[in-house]
Amino acid sequence: MEKQERYRIVRRVTIVSVLTNTGLGILKTLLGYIGHSHALFADGLHSFSDLLSDILVLFASKVGGQDADHNHPYGHQRIETAATVVVAVLVMLTGVWILIDAAEKFIHGASLLRPDQYVLWAAIFSIMANEALFRYTLWEGNRLNSNLLRANAWHSRSDALSSVVVVLGVSGALLGVLWLDSVAAIIVGVLVMKMGWDLGFSSVRELIDTGLDKTTLRAIESVICAVPGVCALHCLRTRLMGGEGYVDVHILVEPHLTVSEGHYISQHVHHQLVKTFDQITDVTVHVDPEEDGKAELSQDLPPRCELLPQLQRCWQALPGANTIANITLHYLEGQVWVDLFFKDPLLCAGAAAGLKQRYQAVVSEFSFVIIAGLWIEKD
Repeated sequence: MEKQERYRIVRRVTIVSVLTNTGLGILKTLLGYIGHSHALFADGLHSFSDLLSDILVLFASKVGGQDADHNHPYGHQRIETAATVVVAVLVMLTGVWILIDAAEKFIHGASLLRPDQYVLWAAIFSIMANEALFRYTLWEGNRLNSNLLRANAWHSRSDALSSVVVVLGVSGALLGVLWLDSVAAIIVGVLVMKMGWDLGFSSVRELIDTGLDKTTLRAIESVICAVPGVCALHCLRTRLMGGEGYVDVHILVEPHLTVSEGHYISQHVHHQLVKTFDQITDVTVHVDPEEDGKAELSQDLPPRCELLPQLQRCWQALPGANTIANITLHYLEGQVWVDLFFKDPLLCAGAAAGLKQRYQAVVSEFSFVIIAGLWIEKD
């Protein structure tokens, strides 16, 4: 899904949330004040606090959806993750407020004024409105794989639970069971705190580059190993940014492949992972011709620009030296394997074996050099 389309959906969902919370905030504070219900009035203030969460969602989805730039080459998705942490903190603080307020009333035995009947219906309406908003926002959040929308959805659920407290408290006041309000509020406060903790914990894990779960990793390994040309894999690393998965992996291929064929295989690894996993949007593939432990043996060998002039001086007097059209070097297991390609109409194919021995003999001072192949092209 395009980033602009993603932002358009997030904006639409958040505008619905803004309108709902504004309407509920006005309704509950007004009816709570004139209906003698401190619980409903406080629940109205809670709805107004949700507006801050909505503003954060709009800001984060707008900025987080921007394309990568010079200062942010990986994009701005982490802004969405950071905003999710803020929303999670708001949810936890809401739970703490409910818990402290309910505990204080329970301990000190604070009594409630007998509310008017319509306060109960206002609280029930708030529950239905917030539950509908929760389900709508969560559905869009799951569809977009947006932790930010999921966090905001659970914030709406916490408001609905607060309204449940109001219903229980008002019902208790009407029936004379005043302590029921405090007990229910304590339970809901703990639940709301747990919601915030779960959301914040998953987002913090994302901020510190926690990888994908083990089941997904095993599935990724299976897909990579099924790509033709991949002999093995190692150094598989994953991380999340704004709900999008990033993969880094080293694949082992047959050591004498050309660069272009190795790149061809890596492209297929990238394509298969993005095609198979909706969550994965970026894959970096490092192609290895041998295991990393063996590759370290070649670190101190001279590069092509230094080695070739020395080798050419050694074999310059040998037959066909001036007709060498191409030289391929393979740095493997601490040695340099050399393939020589001649274009000399005077050389016959049967002379290749003898020439190989002569070329190997003159470069004997380079103990790490092996003349692996000698090829004669007539055209």
